Amino acid sequence: MKQVVVIGAGTMGNGIAHTFAQSGFSVSLVDVSASALEKGMQTIEKNLDRMVSKQTISSQDKDNTLANINTYTELSQAARQAELIVEAATENKELKFRIFKEMDSLAPEGCILATNTSSISITEIASVTQRPDKVIGMHFMNPVPVMKLVEVIKGYSTSKQTFEQIYNLSETLGKVPVEANDYPGFVANRILMPMINEAIETLYNRVAGVQQIDTVMKLGMAHPMGPLQLADFIGLDVCLAILNVLYDGFKNPKYAPNPLLVNMVQAGKLGVKSGEGFYDYSQSKKAEKVSTMFGPEF
Repeated sequence: MKQVVVIGAGTMGNGIAHTFAQSGFSVSLVDVSASALEKGMQTIEKNLDRMVSKQTISSQDKDNTLANINTYTELSQAARQAELIVEAATENKELKFRIFKEMDSLAPEGCILATNTSSISITEIASVTQRPDKVIGMHFMNPVPVMKLVEVIKGYSTSKQTFEQIYNLSETLGKVPVEANDYPGFVANRILMPMINEAIETLYNRVAGVQQIDTVMKLGMAHPMGPLQLADFIGLDVCLAILNVLYDGFKNPKYAPNPLLVNMVQAGKLGVKSGEGFYDYSQSKKAEKVSTMFGPEF
């Protein structure tokens, strides 16, 4: 497998494209927005430059990675020779259904269709295609070039062959794949999002402030960053979307998003990407914060 298509040039999409390209795959990065593609490629180049400056890759590695990526605004052009398509669009069920229908109609018969969804049912996504046995979840963590985990999620109809191909492929990327079954939130977000929501609940009830809550979790529980800072990095809109999926899937009040989270998203306070969330982020400090969070290699 060498021909990979990544749909979506946002934070996760450009990170996934970067990771595949750095591992020697031929990558087609697709987005309906030419400006999003340009921004995504700028992000990839900036991240590669940072890795060169940290001496974790060479200048030649950077050039080879960039040469392995082509950009397209039309999936029909990118999908002709695809062996794997990874969808990394916004966490919106109807949008993903539309994309998977298009992927299914355009991709070659043997092509595997993967989604980077962090919570939406793989089985439900597969149901809109004519190849449910070849639909699977590849849930990468952010920032993709650095984080080792990939949740490999089997839908009800995902074949053993498809699962083994993607599991082994994840190892080829230098990742650590973990098998998960198709239930709301899978493993990572079924555990993580209630914790983040509870941290927001603690703030909402004025038990402690933002920095105090994060300090307790960092120093007391050995978390590399506090849950409120992590929520800002993930995106508060993404956290809200995942909690809504969990709540709809389990009908359990413990997954109901806290009103403070809902209000912040409605006010456009989404975290790092909007410049403000539980913390205030200036443009000049974003790169520094990412490097500090995830170590010298990034």
